[in-house]
Amino acid sequence: MRNQSISVLRNYRLGAGLLLGLGLVACTDKASTPPVTPPPVVPVVPVTNEEARNYAEYSDLVWSDEFDGSSLDQTKWGYDLGGGGWGNNELQSYTNSSDNSFVNGGNLTIQARRQQAGSNAYTSARLLTKNKKTFVYGRIDTRAKIPKGKGVWPAIWMLGADIDQNNWPKCGEIDIMELRGSRPKELLATMHFPDAQGARRLKGTTNNVAVDLSEDFHIYSVVRSKDQIRMYLDGELYFTFGTADTVGGGYPFNNPFFMILNVAVGGDFDGNPDASTVFPQQMQVDYVRYYQYK
Repeated sequence: MRNQSISVLRNYRLGAGLLLGLGLVACTDKASTPPVTPPPVVPVVPVTNEEARNYAEYSDLVWSDEFDGSSLDQTKWGYDLGGGGWGNNELQSYTNSSDNSFVNGGNLTIQARRQQAGSNAYTSARLLTKNKKTFVYGRIDTRAKIPKGKGVWPAIWMLGADIDQNNWPKCGEIDIMELRGSRPKELLATMHFPDAQGARRLKGTTNNVAVDLSEDFHIYSVVRSKDQIRMYLDGELYFTFGTADTVGGGYPFNNPFFMILNVAVGGDFDGNPDASTVFPQQMQVDYVRYYQYK
């Protein structure tokens, strides 16, 4: 009986020790396994101003150049320089000379001159906000008085800010205002974009207006929303473009773009100047303003 009791006791101690050991292993395993924390729920926040609104609702001025100083603000604008035709057989050489661009009396003036520069018979200026300011959704107003004359080609336009990584036309081009100088009552707006193979496609409109646009200042506006572009002259809508207009091509127009202001001379758009063309010719810009809605 005593031997039986000793055996029972021995078995009890062995079992208790085994259970204790298993318990310690279980505790150790549990302690070494970190709890699984579910990832936080990130709310979907709409991109600022991606919704299309009425023209007048874009009333919050977030960037502008009023050209009120005595010189160009080079924290906002840089220069494209040189000739070479710029892909359109143009005749001018772009410079940073005060002969071709200057600020005075509250206006920026871009001046095309009959002036030899190397192999180019004309000089002018092309200013841009590249690497200084980009724009996505919102409304941009440019109040300007534009030049005319056969072969004179003023433009207010934009290029995709990724142009150095995605060559034109993949980066996209937004022509807010172009004018054939021989037809000063025709305002052109054009969108350039890639097709499925990366080749250029374009779609635009010619707005025939009642007045000679070179005779006074007008406000040339673009309103950019997600998947939609709208163009206005003095607050009146005259062109709308959206993703459906690319017909299977790329739509780069939801990306950041930079502004360009220039006056070209000659080339494929309106031909070359003739005996009737007077120089110098000036584009005067009162302001460039970028608005968003609140």
